[in-house]
Amino acid sequence: MEASSAETPAPDLSALLIALLKGVLYRADDERQWAGLLHLQARVRDYVTALNLELVLDEAEGHAFLKSRPDPEDEATPRLPRLVARRPLSFPVSLLLALLRKKLAEFDAGGGDTRLVLSRDEMVELVRVFLPDGPNEARLIDQMESTINKVVELGFLHKLKATGGKNVPAGYEVRRILKAFVDAQWLAEFDARLAGYQIAFAGAKSKQEGTSDD
Repeated sequence: MEASSAETPAPDLSALLIALLKGVLYRADDERQWAGLLHLQARVRDYVTALNLELVLDEAEGHAFLKSRPDPEDEATPRLPRLVARRPLSFPVSLLLALLRKKLAEFDAGGGDTRLVLSRDEMVELVRVFLPDGPNEARLIDQMESTINKVVELGFLHKLKATGGKNVPAGYEVRRILKAFVDAQWLAEFDARLAGYQIAFAGAKSKQEGTSDD
């Protein structure tokens, strides 16, 4: 008896692995692929272990990604090369990620909607308090555009399509996967980190003023 053409096709392990190696999988982007990952997650874990990777799957938040396994503590144990490279982040990008993570925690504590959407101007205001004083507002905006675009590229912000006409700027959804990269322990040290950011900015400002006086 032939199988009905209406039957759901079996999930493709190869397709899942390729998608995970390319980046983050979101349930909201492809419900069928997400269901396939849940069905085959044990096989996915076995496969990526051989590549020195591990699968991070958060069913509650609806995302999954691969990360490198921790280096062995034993110095005598050979360390395998990283398939998923670590990316050094610039200071402005690190600051914006920290502020977005704190904003997401405050948003979750307030309940209500599950999607945190911010405008470019709102993100500028988040960062402005930590930047040196200066009259060049346009330069700040230009720098923020570059910083926001980098955070979009990293996958922590998703630019939404503008609605309501050409003069209405598009908003940015804060991807909840940010919680997996900036954990609760890191967030608990947030105030100390921001104090460090302010000191660094103050030092940079003093250096610039000293140079301009020469």
